[in-house]
Amino acid sequence: MSKAAVMVSWSDVPHLTVDQQASILASVPPWQRASRSTGVPDLGPGAIFQVPEADIRVDDFEIPQHWKKGYGMDVGWNRTAVAWFAQNPSDKVWYLYSEHYRGQAEPAVHALSIRERGAWIPGVIDPAARGRNQKDGSRLLDDYVDLGLDIEAADNSLESGLGELWQAFSFGKLKVFASCRNTFSEYRVYRRDENGKVVKKNDHLMSAIRYFWVSGRERAIVEPASSPDGLPWFHWTPPAVWSG
Repeated sequence: MSKAAVMVSWSDVPHLTVDQQASILASVPPWQRASRSTGVPDLGPGAIFQVPEADIRVDDFEIPQHWKKGYGMDVGWNRTAVAWFAQNPSDKVWYLYSEHYRGQAEPAVHALSIRERGAWIPGVIDPAARGRNQKDGSRLLDDYVDLGLDIEAADNSLESGLGELWQAFSFGKLKVFASCRNTFSEYRVYRRDENGKVVKKNDHLMSAIRYFWVSGRERAIVEPASSPDGLPWFHWTPPAVWSG
């Protein structure tokens, strides 16, 4: 016997009046409101960021050139994730405006995607990248530096970092472009288990965001006109001998 799940939003239930919808929303916790109104499953009190997606999602817009930019990066063979941020200097709000989300690829592939968005943009990376790569024994952080990235190891403080992020989402200091679909997919399932431990599954962009928020904001810069040697900052010369 086959089974199917169908998500139904309030727009598909015409007998609910506007007043009834408002009354229902007022009677449930904030983190359940999106589920009640749209049919998207929620994680209940186990959700780490109990802030409705609608409160952090914004329509994409062109980032002004004078805004500071930076990125956070989480590495792994099964999934490497990068999140790019820009700050509005007027109100100090940060925007997650782009993402890279790919598995089973060599560092050179990820580095190319990062450089294409601006090799001048500084970033922070999973501090585990300072250790050994299980695949080839090389140091990933050094690999990415050699591949032309301006990147440093991030602070990996989990609970304090999550606390800072929760405040940023709650007080409107961090918004996410609607096009960052992988970010929202992880946001929906990012949770704690019955023992209060963070579930380390489908959390690569969540980690990249945390790395940036804790360590990357102080590294973010405005795009320079040119590098000290007169070359544009996106200029990168590949190594003379490619080692794989």
